[in-house]
Amino acid sequence: MTSRDLAMGVIVLLLTIFGMLGNFSFFYHYIFLSFTGCRLRSIDLIIKHLIVANSLILLCKGIPQSMAAFGLKYLFNDFICKVVFYLHRLGRGVSIGTTCLLSIFQAIMVSPRNARWAELKLKASKYIGFSLFLCWIVYMLVNIIFVMYMTGSQSTKNTTNKKNFGYCTSVRHDKISDSLYAVLLSVPDALCLGLMLWANGSMVYILYRHKQRVQYIHRKNVSPRSSPESRATHTILVLVSTFVTFYTLSCIFHVCIILLNNPSWWLVNTSALINSCFPALSPFILMFRDPSVFRLHSVK
Repeated sequence: MTSRDLAMGVIVLLLTIFGMLGNFSFFYHYIFLSFTGCRLRSIDLIIKHLIVANSLILLCKGIPQSMAAFGLKYLFNDFICKVVFYLHRLGRGVSIGTTCLLSIFQAIMVSPRNARWAELKLKASKYIGFSLFLCWIVYMLVNIIFVMYMTGSQSTKNTTNKKNFGYCTSVRHDKISDSLYAVLLSVPDALCLGLMLWANGSMVYILYRHKQRVQYIHRKNVSPRSSPESRATHTILVLVSTFVTFYTLSCIFHVCIILLNNPSWWLVNTSALINSCFPALSPFILMFRDPSVFRLHSVK
């Protein structure tokens, strides 16, 4: 184990522990609300699924990558490698889908209060559960391909035709197959990213129009605090902006890994580090940007 492996292992492990503490804080919060009989907001259901997806990413990417850096990569046999990689990709996909759903739902909630949007708001709340279920199913099916081609690092089968990912390896294909494979995995992600950008743009426009509309009625006795709805919108804007930044970087590194026959140590480990950043930071963004997340809601 070299000094660079040790340094990378420590960094990824600390980031994973940091992120899991934040996500487990949310688990405890929602368990407490369930036992006390409190009524959750519609948006809380999406956040709960986002927490589960982020936890999957941290557990199935951060911990194995740290173990590989510490020289424990040969503990992963073919079965464990397939399961870990599949759950990581599933968590990553659902994290993208739920973040997209979060921004779309909030864009609908802050939309103008006319009859057409009122009906859409009611329907949006009703279909959140179905949308989350569909998100899990889609990414379960799309990522089955990982189960087929991943093997453990200790496997001696066709070692000359393998691509090393640190703690696991995959079968190497020709450039055309790898390119088609990258496009197939990117289509659902690109759709979610486009919807996120549209929803974020809509929220920014709505908030800007609202600010212009109320500027002339500001008085000294008006509280400077923004409304809960406005604070929630700002929180989601920060959350999605953070997600888009790390996701774009992650995509660039991921495409490079797929297209290169032998990805370098730096490329593989930097990609793992970037993949863990959003799942680790997102719970703290929600805590600090929207303190109402940890306030008790109205009792049933």
